[in-house]
Amino acid sequence: MAKATKKQALGRGLSALLKDPDNDIKSVDDKNADKVVGNIIELELESIDVNPFQPRTSFNDETLRELATSIKEVGVIQPITVRKLDFDNYQLVSGERRFRASKLAGLKTIPAYIRIANDQESLTMALVENIQRQDLDPIEIALSYQRLIDEISLTQEQLSDRVGKKRSTIANYLRLLKLDPIVQTGMRDGFISMGHGRALINIDDQQQQLDIYERIIGKSLSVRETEKLVRSLNDTGENSSNPKATGNNVLPKHIAKGVKEFSDYFGAKIDVKVSGKGSGKLIIPFSSEEDFKRLKKLINSED
Repeated sequence: MAKATKKQALGRGLSALLKDPDNDIKSVDDKNADKVVGNIIELELESIDVNPFQPRTSFNDETLRELATSIKEVGVIQPITVRKLDFDNYQLVSGERRFRASKLAGLKTIPAYIRIANDQESLTMALVENIQRQDLDPIEIALSYQRLIDEISLTQEQLSDRVGKKRSTIANYLRLLKLDPIVQTGMRDGFISMGHGRALINIDDQQQQLDIYERIIGKSLSVRETEKLVRSLNDTGENSSNPKATGNNVLPKHIAKGVKEFSDYFGAKIDVKVSGKGSGKLIIPFSSEEDFKRLKKLINSED
């Protein structure tokens, strides 16, 4: 299998800064606090405690091992978030599966975002400013959007107003986070473009997604060629979930258009089942507990 080059770990210099007891950072008003807020910092796993109030207490051993294998191969793609408790002592806020899998993989450190006292507005400003940079790759932008949604409790509509982007644009970036970690790493390292990634999102089967990723790299496929390949797989039924048809029946145009609008809004590939009498149901997939909460917020925001 073709492997994307690992992205070099970030924040090692900042890690040393946090080890200085004479300049311990406790709030955004402290010296060097601006270097911490909004940045990725490598933290030692042994300095992080799990959150005792974490509602999720059961973790599937098999999926943790699979995630550990992925981490060994491409590293931790999405940093965890921790809260600073004391000098060189942190508590996990989000990312416990990544935290546990990293330990299982034998890692000593993990990339993390650090929350410190009274940093919410500073964090918002730092993330919005970061998104405006010109040198960010699509995954970095998507991660920043996701942080604003998760940590600042913004809806996609509110996020759209904050960063001056259409909600559909934000949804398209967020959908990239559903790609296999190897594909995400390939995008971060410039092996494929966002256009390639958006085409691959329409492939539900993970192994098939990776197979096409390898073909893109091996044969230098353009975005248009990749889209054509994905369409051909969907049309022949090789992709397990084809949104354009149910059984042998092609969806009516008004439903197909509506499904696309739903997909853009929720940032997820919506499936639809339609009966011969015109009734049916929509299926909204989610990839994690965090993703489920994101969808719930979107639905509640319309109340």
